[in-house]
Amino acid sequence: MKKTPFILGAALFALLPLSACGGNDGGLKTLRINEVTHSVFYAPMYLADSLGYFEEEGIKIQLVNGGGADKVMTAVLSNSADIGFCGPEAAFYVAAGGTSDVPTVFGQLTQRDGSFLVSRNDEADTFRWTDLKGKEILAGRQGGVPAMTFEYILREKGFTDEDINFNFDVSFNNMTAAFLEGTAQYCTMFEPTASEVQQEGRGYIVAAVGEASGVVPYTSYIAKRSWLEKNTETAKGFLRAMLRAVEYAETRTASDIAEKLTKHFPDTSAELLAASVENYRKIDAWATDLKMTEESFDRLQDIIEAAGELRYRVEFGLFVDNSYVDEVLQTLKK
Repeated sequence: MKKTPFILGAALFALLPLSACGGNDGGLKTLRINEVTHSVFYAPMYLADSLGYFEEEGIKIQLVNGGGADKVMTAVLSNSADIGFCGPEAAFYVAAGGTSDVPTVFGQLTQRDGSFLVSRNDEADTFRWTDLKGKEILAGRQGGVPAMTFEYILREKGFTDEDINFNFDVSFNNMTAAFLEGTAQYCTMFEPTASEVQQEGRGYIVAAVGEASGVVPYTSYIAKRSWLEKNTETAKGFLRAMLRAVEYAETRTASDIAEKLTKHFPDTSAELLAASVENYRKIDAWATDLKMTEESFDRLQDIIEAAGELRYRVEFGLFVDNSYVDEVLQTLKK
């Protein structure tokens, strides 16, 4: 794998002292979670909070928007976050930096790309992937799963290096703003941003990237192995709450779910929230058992390798530990 400045910095952060959870609040243990972005794509996590599932497990979550997987992982390694919520590729890069306290995936929430391709032109009825040849596209950070997955899709559709024109000069958090200000012809956006832009008539959703990507371990819960060993019951309580929330998200009406999401999206209408939920349910966005499979892990490696960011294949068990969620699933069956 290519060693980037982030990797080298991560290795240094890994030498810092270990910390426990973020403290206690009214008898609840505060879990500091650094999320890669704030999106309805992660609806079950916000539902677990709004419905009181975390509280029932003795947990209070404290969310921080990291704005990119590299920043999320830096927060985990520097002990400013207990749990990182981002693409598992971040753990690959850290291991390449030489840390012995391997960041470990202990749960997976999303199993497909959660972005939607937005065009400047109203071409939803006529759009073809070949329309993107040579067009400037904002698709994420170089080396990040969103951009690598998008590139993988294009190459599967016959695109060459000359056909692909990604703009990597814009940070993940600023892509939509840059697009609205005139940068690029296409931009990938998560919900509810994509629907908001379309509602304002400033862009048009032309494709769901997750439909084209297939099953990919997209967004996972990652913690230092040492943290998991010291906070095993808290980790299992967190997963137990999340499993209940995923079931709620899969079985209740979109309008009911939208009502419960308003706490985390106060500036977004219930109508847009419901539409966003439906868009994610249509592409089967959530891993209902919160487990990463070795098959999907291998597909992720295929994607990273094709992007030139993986020099050697890595073992599934080195970064992924399904034992926590397996134990929780067993107890829920009793």
